[in-house]
Amino acid sequence: MATATRQNPVKDVNNGSVRVEIFDQAYNLRGSDADYIVKLADYVDSKMRAVAEQTNTIDTVRLAVLAALNIADEFHLLRRKLDGKDKDKDKENGTNYRQRANKLSNALDEVLTEESVRKAG
Repeated sequence: MATATRQNPVKDVNNGSVRVEIFDQAYNLRGSDADYIVKLADYVDSKMRAVAEQTNTIDTVRLAVLAALNIADEFHLLRRKLDGKDKDKDKENGTNYRQRANKLSNALDEVLTEESVRKAG
């Protein structure tokens, strides 16, 4: 939700910094990937604006904290979801490995039994 006064990010290739605007405040940030920093700044800006629309507060610090809590909530929900999927996947793989191991063991037993019968006969 960009405002009419919002300025485009300014990248300084000499020192790796980028000037971004978050909730109408300019910040000079430095990092290895300026495009990624711009993307993050846009995301934080959109979260702050969404919180501002839903609350009656004009205190930017309060808005920033509420936006940070929303972002942290998203992060933890996604992490919990990912951890759950990984656990299910590990459980599934473990079951598959056990099943395969049992099948291979049974097949080997059959071959060895047939081999024993041939030698005895």
